[in-house]
Amino acid sequence: MSQSLIVRGAPQEYECKEHAWDELENHLNRRKLKKVMVLHGDASWEAAKPYFPELPTIEAYFVRYGGECTDARAEELSTVIRENKLTAIVAVGGGKIADLGKLAAYQNDVPVLILPTLAATCAAYTPLSVVYHSDGSMDRYDVFPVSNALVLIEPAVILHSPKELMIAGIGDTLAKWYEADAMISQLPIQSIEIQVAEFAAKKCQEVLLADSTAALQAMAEKKLNQAFLNVIETNILVGGMVGGFGDDYGRTAGAHSIHDALTLLAESHQQLHGNKVAYGVFVQLVIEEKFAEIDALIPFYHELGLPTCLKDMQMTLSEADYDKVSQRAVRADETIHFMKETITAEVVKKAMIDLEVYIANKRK
Repeated sequence: MSQSLIVRGAPQEYECKEHAWDELENHLNRRKLKKVMVLHGDASWEAAKPYFPELPTIEAYFVRYGGECTDARAEELSTVIRENKLTAIVAVGGGKIADLGKLAAYQNDVPVLILPTLAATCAAYTPLSVVYHSDGSMDRYDVFPVSNALVLIEPAVILHSPKELMIAGIGDTLAKWYEADAMISQLPIQSIEIQVAEFAAKKCQEVLLADSTAALQAMAEKKLNQAFLNVIETNILVGGMVGGFGDDYGRTAGAHSIHDALTLLAESHQQLHGNKVAYGVFVQLVIEEKFAEIDALIPFYHELGLPTCLKDMQMTLSEADYDKVSQRAVRADETIHFMKETITAEVVKKAMIDLEVYIANKRK
């Protein structure tokens, strides 16, 4: 197994503390960034606005992100950047806003500063963008040779975010261990970089299994606690470290390939990214024949409401759907091939069907 191993360990600066956003103007001034685009969403922006500071010394252009991270939308943002001679992008929102900000920033050679409003992915931390087609299906990952300039986390914003998005983030981040282990366990020699990635991946699993319940209770009570801080930093920082240090050995394997394939089905677009990844973990574990691990995770999935099977996502696949998804999952450039098993469309299809049967039998 020969894959890329370039360390992109962290953003240039990262800070997570109460009132962190109040320092945004200072961070911009220290970088001599006077004309910036503030890229934001709709609902997330309404939630973020009470915490977003005044920027009296900064010329800010507020731009809606448009609902998707696509090449076409990135080009539209590039036009705004060029016409107004903007020197940075401040991306305020969830993963797709962060990804679009990173994509447009790289294309225009300007820094990107990210203020996440969710802890649903490690997108704020990582120097890569997931790019989609206009129909919502996934196109590709772009990995950039520059770090994000700043990640600034205001815990109170995430505390008041939708709980279901936090749960999806937990599902996405839990996959870090299972996907990294599927690759790293194959290596006869593990470099220091790989050891750091493995440590971070295992830390994701340990923290999330231990602290997720108390973190979600904090959200219900709208009161910060240490478990909540542990989980949001695990989802963003520790999750980002896995791929940051492990590169291809720490990013994605089977679970994300299943996610990518499911995006071909319109009904899957109603499901959050992390929920589909959490389901993909179980499909990967079936392929690996690790049913004991599935059994160990089922109570945690049930407690949080993560999907254990297609039925949990209100998805019923036809034979043609299974064929379409399984064939997409094993596309030549998909990371499912980083697993030690020989993966074919037939293997994926059988694993998906076997998982439905296995979970159904567990519920009898």
